Amino acid sequence: MISELEPNLDQSLSRRFGTVADEASIKRTVAALQANGITVRRAPDSVAAKRIVLDLIPDGSQVHHGASQTLDLVGITDEIDSSGRYDALRPRLWGMDRKTEGDEIRRLGAAPDVMLGSVHAVTETGSLATASMGGSQLGPYVSGAGRVILVVGTQKIVRDLEAGLRRIDEYAFPLEDARAQAAYGIRSAVNKVLVINREIVPGRITVVLVDEVLGF
Repeated sequence: MISELEPNLDQSLSRRFGTVADEASIKRTVAALQANGITVRRAPDSVAAKRIVLDLIPDGSQVHHGASQTLDLVGITDEIDSSGRYDALRPRLWGMDRKTEGDEIRRLGAAPDVMLGSVHAVTETGSLATASMGGSQLGPYVSGAGRVILVVGTQKIVRDLEAGLRRIDEYAFPLEDARAQAAYGIRSAVNKVLVINREIVPGRITVVLVDEVLGF
């Protein structure tokens, strides 16, 4: 899907923000994330990433995820929602009535046992940055979820937060906006931006870094 949308972008941005990071950059990022209380697992490809993520989630766990192209591409979305191995919240929430059960939908989505997703930038200084139109995944990322597992292609590694915010505005947003229009007939927007600089609960956040271009 990225290749279908990239012609609309300046090719210098695609080279800068859409190419897997080199090993030195990845090592700096891993060390900084770990120093900031974030666990890191490396995966050589999406197949290995899927195996790592599923091995981290005990059968029967209550699991939620937002709309994520990365999770879709890796095959995690279907496994969580359709395998029957987990208490998958997303299908349940979509089956509830938003008019009569809106408060329960909000509460269930805000504090799952396990939250899966991705981010739009990971810095070599150990920060995570993600943008959202609605923001429903951001609360669980911050503190609502008992555990957060983020699958991230190494093309999302940038030098610092300034570069990460530029990646969101100039690269990830145009691609997501095009995807949203094609898939849903609506425009996207960078309405809410979350930056995680450190996690104080040991083992709460795990980043699975994948040596492939995944998502935006």
